[in-house]
Amino acid sequence: MQTHLTRAADRGLKDIGWLQSNFTLSFSSYANPLRNGFGLLRVFNDDFVQPGGGFGTHGHANMEIISVLLAGSMNHKDSLGYSEVITPGGVQIMSAGAGLRHEEYNVGEDEVNFLQIWIEPKLQNVGPRYQRRQFPEEKRRNQLTTIVSNEEGQAHCWINQNAKLSLGHYEQPTAVDYALKPLNKLVFLFVISGTVTVAGQEVGTRDSLGIWDTDAIRLETSADARFLLIEAPINH
Repeated sequence: MQTHLTRAADRGLKDIGWLQSNFTLSFSSYANPLRNGFGLLRVFNDDFVQPGGGFGTHGHANMEIISVLLAGSMNHKDSLGYSEVITPGGVQIMSAGAGLRHEEYNVGEDEVNFLQIWIEPKLQNVGPRYQRRQFPEEKRRNQLTTIVSNEEGQAHCWINQNAKLSLGHYEQPTAVDYALKPLNKLVFLFVISGTVTVAGQEVGTRDSLGIWDTDAIRLETSADARFLLIEAPINH
């Protein structure tokens, strides 16, 4: 097993008042040659948006874009005709394919915090698609819940790539054994709160750990630990 730890304080930062973005991987004005993606995971941003702030209409193509809303209320409006408000526990995907345009704003009175994740697609220029599912925290306590997969289904969102995203929330210290899919060769751990220890490395709040050269990992959580796991191929 090989690992690469990124502490929260070592992330890139973009602070323009209404938006504070924390970049684990190179994005926007943050360029780090040692962090130009992790396998097919290209972008991982921990974003905070102030009330009234947001991203005006802009386009995407040939990228699987996933948003995990941790706090606040954020709208989604796109060129496919979707218009809705996302609340905590909401997970949305845009399988951008041949192209779509969208906007998103903080439409509530409190700060929005969401994780923005980009994964390279398996197939290029497919028809664009939007999907949203809700994962209330009270329904996923003390378990690992699949929120995104390459498999279609009603229980999670699905994307155009052999990837899997899971949210964990454990109220008591717990050992969690996790096996990777045979096609996937890496897993990315992001700790939302609490701590998670993997192979003797303690990963703290807002830290991340890239893991590869293994088929399985054991996660040892602290009490009240929340985290996200992203499993993806190294290449197409």
